Parts: sequence; structure tokens; C-alpha cells
Amino acid sequence: MSRHSKFRACPLCEAICGLEFQFDDDKLLAIRGDDADPFSRGHICPKGNAILDLENDPDRLRRPMLRNGNAWQEISWDEAFTLAGEKLAATQAQHGADSIGSYLGNPNVHHFGHIAYVPALLKAFRSRNVFSASSVDQWPHQLVNAQMYGHQFLLPIPDIDHTDYFLMLGANPMASNGSLMTVPDVRARIKALTARGTLVVIDPRKTETAELASVHHFIRPASDVYFLIAFLQALQHAGPARLHAYTGKLTGFETAMAAIAAFPSQDIPAMTGIADETIQNMAHAFYAAQRAVAYGRMGVSVQAHGTLCQWLLQLINLYCGQLDAVGGALVNEAALPITGKGTSPGARSRWHSRVRGLPEFSGELPVSVLHEEITTPGDGQIRALFTSAGNPVLSTPNGVALDAALQQLDFMLSMDIYINESTQHADLILPPASFLTQYHYDSVFNAFAVRRVARLNTPLRERGEDERADWEIVNGIGAAYAKAAGKPWQDLPPPKTLIAMGLANGSSGLDIAQLQAAEHGIDIGALRPSMLSRLQTESGTIEAAPPLFMQALQALPQQLPKSANGSLQLIGRRDIRSNNSWMHNAPRLVKGKARHHLLMHEDDIFSRGLNDGAHVRVRSGTGEITVELKASRSVMPGVVCLPHGFGHQKQGVRLQHATELAGPSYNDLTDASALDGPSGNAALNGVDVWVEAL
Repeated sequence: MSRHSKFRACPLCEAICGLEFQFDDDKLLAIRGDDADPFSRGHICPKGNAILDLENDPDRLRRPMLRNGNAWQEISWDEAFTLAGEKLAATQAQHGADSIGSYLGNPNVHHFGHIAYVPALLKAFRSRNVFSASSVDQWPHQLVNAQMYGHQFLLPIPDIDHTDYFLMLGANPMASNGSLMTVPDVRARIKALTARGTLVVIDPRKTETAELASVHHFIRPASDVYFLIAFLQALQHAGPARLHAYTGKLTGFETAMAAIAAFPSQDIPAMTGIADETIQNMAHAFYAAQRAVAYGRMGVSVQAHGTLCQWLLQLINLYCGQLDAVGGALVNEAALPITGKGTSPGARSRWHSRVRGLPEFSGELPVSVLHEEITTPGDGQIRALFTSAGNPVLSTPNGVALDAALQQLDFMLSMDIYINESTQHADLILPPASFLTQYHYDSVFNAFAVRRVARLNTPLRERGEDERADWEIVNGIGAAYAKAAGKPWQDLPPPKTLIAMGLANGSSGLDIAQLQAAEHGIDIGALRPSMLSRLQTESGTIEAAPPLFMQALQALPQQLPKSANGSLQLIGRRDIRSNNSWMHNAPRLVKGKARHHLLMHEDDIFSRGLNDGAHVRVRSGTGEITVELKASRSVMPGVVCLPHGFGHQKQGVRLQHATELAGPSYNDLTDASALDGPSGNAALNGVDVWVEAL
């Protein structure tokens, strides 16, 4: 036996931690954090070790699976590609281009073989019915970036390692590892921050991050937009805007601030639950800090005014001169660029959904309309669906309705490694080989990192004869579809070639050979100001008052809608051991204490005559679930909290460990008609629910 180690970055969450894979000959024995990784510095979270489960999972599909009634049978890759191509082409020949829909799940962004290749397949389909998990997540971020800076991925990132005052809303990087702020070893970084300065967390739950913060304030769900308006009004009292760095590069700032100053503020403390004096003190402290940054994530994006929240956060950083400033908010200069020439800047409203008339954004429609586009007859009705690494039945609004809709399709093709709640409806499943067999570069998460880093992940083993990489599957589907449809198709080259081409388009000076020689990755340096030289707006300036946002502000109600009698407000949560639904079949992650409970403040439990630990019925205007109740002072009174990604007990699912995992689906309670207006992002937080004894 020959013991040796190989190194790669973890692909299972946004932190992209460097991992050391320990082998005896070809057998993977253990995984630990890579101490030599300059970014993650030896950090590893539970998901890193779960790769052992993922690699050896008996439920993982290895060959194409064809459904025959309720039974599944393996077929060859050639048969599978031919069938997929012919079925898709025949659907379009009979019903038109838009009769094919596509849904891309969260894991697509984690794998170069998906994110760099699937767009070519969608382009070949030429259908407007494209959906992804982005519209239940970060569309407000992307829309604000596109409107203000000219590109959806010109994303200002908190310079957490150098800031002195960090105002954080609706984010829990201790559980998410940062998400749109790639930040491994976040505990150490937060402790360093609080030792030299201040971290203020605003959240309806005292999260794992809030436990480490200098200060935590509860806020009523979906009231963040009003808090941010009051905060900007308080900044105007603290002192003049510091805009000297943006001379000649800023348009509409005074217009935006005048509209914000005019918004009635006397009721905001009651609406948010945060006293006016507290808001004033926070704003003055933020203004006085030499280096400060305001940041909001999922909690403020997946609500009715998510886009306004993200816009107002950008204005806070602008007002204090902290946008494009060290210790403030900086845009990463990625070694493999995802902005600039040849990338998608984030256009909006070039077409609209057929049934509800909602605008597209960046070539996609809001996933909240997917079920109605399948079930509503007429020209453009979705008759066939392609899904890539997605489980929309559990992860998108009103999963019950979508579950029923998928059963009405003429044909469904899924690129996935599991038969889950969504893919069980597929006619054909094409499973990609292990990511350990493929070249990979984290094009998105390196570009959103809190340092400029780069790492090429090389194969740790050869693919088996019956295995196909994700990029090979895309090429196979594309060629077969093009042949059946009489269209041209050009196979994309292997990932190593595309990665090399991407590096050549960047300004880092790195090439593929340098990355391949640096098995632990390369630290290029700290973030630095670059935004003003990279703006892609037509004016060449920061557009501080886009008409779309000004109209949304003008239409913003001056009062929160009254909650229905006896209702509570539902919010979501994430756990470090639960990466949405797609890792719930890993024993290393699902073992230990249960994490599916509905959290409720003990005063609310008592006032409703409920019992801690009891099973309760939770009703919304859309549906109802049954779940175990848990008393918790971590949630504010009037709020209940449920994790996302559970609900694996549906008949037909082939996930041994996941189906044994207790917990219902959050999205059986959410409403597909509840949206953030400007972006179309689903409003999943602040849902009115009623909790009752069974």
C-alpha cells in the first residue's frame, strides 16, 4: 500500500476551502483541511468530509437511467443521448421553440463542467423558458449591480479582513461560509474583526453569526427596507456625504437621497422593532468609522422589497465613501474574469413570461412562474423540461403545485446523480461522473472572494469506461439534439482548455501552467479599488438613482401590511451541515441532533397553549405542513423559523438516508405569487402562518 495525498478545493459550498485527500493506492481514506492553502488556511467544515459519503453513496447513479412506469433501467450512453436528442427535437417540431423549459439548480455554479457548458446547450434550444435557483436567491444583488454598475457580477464584496465597522443584515456566514462573499475560516475572521472593531448583525433570529457579533438587534421580518431608509436618513444628519472619490463617476446621487429623505420615518421604529435612538447611534458610529461596510444577504433578498434593500445598502456605502475603498466594499479582480467583454451584463425585460407577464432578467424568467407555464395551455406551453443539478420541488415556491405540474410533462430530461423529489418525474436521468475525475476552476466563487485567489483543481483519478463528465454529457445531448433538429452544434473543448482561455482574458498574468504547478492555490493579494475603472453603464458612471428603483421607492407603502389575526411570520434558516437539499443523503451530515424543528419563542408557545417538542400544524395561504416545535429564545416574538431543503418523504425518491430524515418542505408553505417587484425574485421570508396544535 502506498499512502499519499492530493489536493483540491471543496466544491460543496461557497467557501472553496482547500482540502487534502489522503489515499492508500487508489482508495480514498480521509479528507482534511489543506494547511498550505493560502486562502482557507487549513479550515474545513463538515461538508468537506462528506465528500467521502458522496463518493461511495450506493444511491448515486453511475449510468443513464430510463424510467418505465415506476421502474428504472440502465441504458447505454449512446442510447441515452439519442433518445434525449430525438425527444427534445420532436417536442419543439410539434409545439415550437418555447415548448422546452430548462431549470438549473444551485450545484451548477459549483462545477465548471456545468456553468461553462450548459449555456451552450440552452442557446441551441433557443427557448425563452429558462429558469434557475438564482430567482429564489440572489437576483436582487444581480439586478442592483447591473443597474448601478453596468454588470450583474460587478459585485461589491465586504473587505472583512480590513474593516472596522461591519453592518450585516440577513446574513449568516457562520452557516453559509459567506455565499456571495466567499470567506473560508469565517469564525477566525469575525473574531479578528470584533477584536479590532465592531460587527453589528440585524436579523429576526440570533444566528450563529450573531452569537459572535459585537451587537445583535432583532428586526421584524420584511421590514429591512424601512430600517435602511431610516439609517440613510440618520446618515444625512451625521454629516455630509463623502463623495470626493467619485468625482465625475457618479450620477443621480442627490436625486436618490432627496427621495429617501422625504420618506415618512416616524413609524419606522414601530414597523421594524428597532428604536429610533438605536438607528441614529448605529448610523453615527458607521459614519465615524474610518473603514466601514454595509452588507445584506439572503434574509434581505428573499422578501417583498429585496431589490430596494440591496440598492439602499449600496447607497449607504456610497454615502460614507466606503464603496470601492479598502475596508469597505470592493470588487474582486478575478484571475478568470466573469465581467467585461463576452460576459452577460444582466439585461432586463427583453421578453416576459407567457401567463403572468413577468419580465426576464439575464436571459431567465422567475422560477415562481414555472409551474403555471407547464400547466397553462396555449402557444409556448412547456411540454418538455431539462433540469441540471436541480430539485425545484423542494427549493422553489409552492412545491406541491410544481410536483403535480412535473407529472404533466410529455418528456423530462435530468442531468443529476440522484433520483430525488424532482428527478423522480424524469423520463431519463444522465448522471455526471465524480468531480474528482475532472479539471475544475471555481469561476464564480473566486470572483466573489474576500481576497484575490486562484486555484486549478486537477483530477484525482481517471474516469471509468462507463462514466461521463458533466461537460461530456452536455456535448452528448447537444450533438444528438442538433442532429435530430437539423441544427449545427460544435462540441466545446475540455475544461482545461476553456480555463486556460479564461485566464488569458484576465489581467492577473497567471496561466494554466502556473496554476497546475501550484497545487495549494495562489494568493494574488488583498482586494483593491478597481470599480471606477470597470464600470459598464452607458454613462460610464455609477447610476445611483436608476428609474426602476426610484419607481419602486415611490410605490413603497408607508406602512407594513397588517398581519392576519393570530398569524406569525415565517423565516428560513440554514445549518452548516445542510447545504440545501442535495447533501441530505450524506450520513456524516445528517447524523447527530435533529435540525428540522420549527423554532418559536417560548412566550408565543405559552400564549397559544402549545407544548415544546409537540408536533404542530403550520398553515399558510398556500398550504400546510406538520412539524415538530422547539422553544427558542433565538427568534424574536411573533416569528417562527424553519430550515429549507427538507421534505424527502415523497414516494418514488431513492435516497436512503434523506428519506429517513424528519422534516417537511418549507416551500409547501410559500406562495408563487409573492415576489420582489423589480427583480421577480421569490419572497420566501416574512410569510404569514398559523401554528396550531394537532
